[in-house]
Amino acid sequence: MKIFMTGATGFIGGATARHLVEQGHELTCLVRDRSKASELEAIGCTLVDGDLSSRPRLAEQMTGHDALVHNAALYEVGIPRDRAPVLRKANVEGTANTLEAALEAGVPRVLYVSTCAVFGNTHREIATEDFRRPDLDSPGGMEFTSVYEETKYEAHQIALNLIKTRNLPCVVVQPGGVYGPDDHSELGSTIHQFLDGKLPMVPFHDFGTGLTHVEDIAAGFALALDKGEVGECYILNQDNYTMRQILEMVGEITGKKVPKRNMPTGILKALRPVGPLVGKIMDQPPNLAELISSADGVTFWADASKARRDLGWTPREAKAGLRDTLAAEGRL
Repeated sequence: MKIFMTGATGFIGGATARHLVEQGHELTCLVRDRSKASELEAIGCTLVDGDLSSRPRLAEQMTGHDALVHNAALYEVGIPRDRAPVLRKANVEGTANTLEAALEAGVPRVLYVSTCAVFGNTHREIATEDFRRPDLDSPGGMEFTSVYEETKYEAHQIALNLIKTRNLPCVVVQPGGVYGPDDHSELGSTIHQFLDGKLPMVPFHDFGTGLTHVEDIAAGFALALDKGEVGECYILNQDNYTMRQILEMVGEITGKKVPKRNMPTGILKALRPVGPLVGKIMDQPPNLAELISSADGVTFWADASKARRDLGWTPREAKAGLRDTLAAEGRL
């Protein structure tokens, strides 16, 4: 297929682009900064300059393609308040522009990359695709743990609405927590701090997340693009863990001992006024209040039985994937 892709220069996007090219697909990648796209050029992708702000321009660039993979999004948690409009423009307005451009261009198949974060805090429940957020009917309104979660929730609703009202030929994928070589997320940062001996205590020990190798996420995207049913959502999540369980797996692989003590959240709460300074020291985001609200006792747990059954998705076990990652990073 001739595929138009957004977000191909990122962590998940890069892995997806490589996987699709290896499958024999022809990729056109929308890029804002060509200096970050040298790997895409090296594997044979066609680069087109632009962003998600101009619907007519996007429609023109997509015309003639067999499929769209809309992966572009800003993933930032613990952001300064002045970053919120930037996330909204990229994640909400950018998604609306891209998906409506696909309709205008007559693209026959669309893959939209959502996230398990749209379920919100599952409160230790394990969500399936039809999971209903506990706060949907709350008199006080929905309680989002972060601007990222809020904007991706709105973008998810935009995709579902376009499927329902305008027959957008779209399949939705919802990855959970993702890891792999060169992962610069908060999860990746915490693992690296542990390996470097910089964690005297385990932070957010009961934070619950999915854990799937980035290459398996890319394979799931390709399967959904090929086999997914229009209008359906597919969770991509190998299994669910707490932060302590993840570090214990890393410790078993490397022989490093995990700290016995858990970091009291009160310590981080007390440091909120000097969040930017603490963030630099601890290699964490500057907005500690948002970081705490999105991680302290929060679970983003989900079940990928549907993708395993209907798409034939077979992700590697977490410990094997972590071993692959640590080996690739020279940690073993």
